[in-house]
Amino acid sequence: MMDAYRRGWALRYLREAKAELEAARKMPYMAPSLIMEAIRKARNAIFYSLGDPAFIEIVIREATERTQTQKQTNSDPILNFLVQIEEMVQQFAQVEELDGEKAMKQADNLVQVAFDIVETLTGEKIES
Repeated sequence: MMDAYRRGWALRYLREAKAELEAARKMPYMAPSLIMEAIRKARNAIFYSLGDPAFIEIVIREATERTQTQKQTNSDPILNFLVQIEEMVQQFAQVEELDGEKAMKQADNLVQVAFDIVETLTGEKIES
């Protein structure tokens, strides 16, 4: 079970990620930056639900470096999933012009996954 502090931050990041996506749908001219923020906030919600975000970032960075130098994937499925999320964030950050519909769908999927993870780890239903 997560403590109240991390639970509060995870829920806040989920609400904000959802709000960013809604704003991106209403303001297409701002969609790229809003989608990027939604993805970052969904990632942060997942990190807070799993533990200390600073520690998780270090573990992910080390795992990424290991896989790049050894050319193999992680055997831990959760760590592999977290690395994939981080790679997605990095890819979005490097792309100058996002494919709006595809980016929106990916961000939507990540936000839903974040909702599912936080719900599972808190043991309560969260309105999405």
